[in-house]
Amino acid sequence: MVVMKAVRIHGYGGCDVLVYEDAPCPTVGEDDVLVRVHAAAVNPIDWVVRAGYVAEWFNHTLPLILGWDVSGVVEARGPRVTDFAAGDEVMGRTDLNRDGAYAEYMAVRASELVRKPASLDHLQAAAIPHAALTAWKTLVEAAGLTSGQRVLIHRAAGGVGTFAVQLARWRGAHVIGTASAQNLEFVRQLGVDEAIDYKAINFEEVVHDIDVVLDTLGGETLARCWRVLKPGGMLVSVVEPPSEELAQAHGVQQRFVTTDPDTKALEEIVALIEVGLITPVVSTVLPLQKVQEAHALSESMHARGKIVLQVRA
Repeated sequence: MVVMKAVRIHGYGGCDVLVYEDAPCPTVGEDDVLVRVHAAAVNPIDWVVRAGYVAEWFNHTLPLILGWDVSGVVEARGPRVTDFAAGDEVMGRTDLNRDGAYAEYMAVRASELVRKPASLDHLQAAAIPHAALTAWKTLVEAAGLTSGQRVLIHRAAGGVGTFAVQLARWRGAHVIGTASAQNLEFVRQLGVDEAIDYKAINFEEVVHDIDVVLDTLGGETLARCWRVLKPGGMLVSVVEPPSEELAQAHGVQQRFVTTDPDTKALEEIVALIEVGLITPVVSTVLPLQKVQEAHALSESMHARGKIVLQVRA
């Protein structure tokens, strides 16, 4: 049996269930490519799965390799794959029901990958897929954000938030973002027109007539969002389904958005990156062996931009 180094979980729980160990190299299916992983991003879905919060949603078999944002190089391909060849640099958001990218090698459906832009290194490329696709699917696809509209983005300095701010600016919107005091100048430089310190100011007391709210926090924050929307506006959450009853009571729309692999949208995002309209923000790079530290930082909800695990130099 050919083995590789990987981080696996053998049961659900805290950061301590993440084990760096030997694991079997994946088997490549007919429609798969074997990716030699260079970098894997850490997303909230990783630790949500690790903790067992959504175990009933997926068909996971333990032990499980987490991490579904990948950037690397094609090592081999299945017999039905024609789009990629050995040596191609690729990136993608992959199927959450399969083993992920916290490993030296990963078997991925070729249909879930796009070519990595030469202008980006693997760390930058790995930071893009899940967060950028989430921002795209909320603002562009669900909300249809257009020029001149007013959008409120919660956690504007976070992984999804940094892409959402830049996409909203590209769409010509007036962007309002919430962030901590230490990130206010950062989100202004990113493109926010109005930056709100969420600890010092209740956003609903100063923000009004919003066309689109992007909720990345849920709970109390989501509940306070209804009153800032203009009639006919839209509350889009990536955390929990907003109440249809409350939406009707406020005369607004609601959407709950989840993110799946989507190479067409990812290629559109990559095109914007290649012309300099969007830039991935990588705040923290850690070696794969320090995955527990990476998860703890992600769970703190205070990371700026993206956390990336470096698998190969």
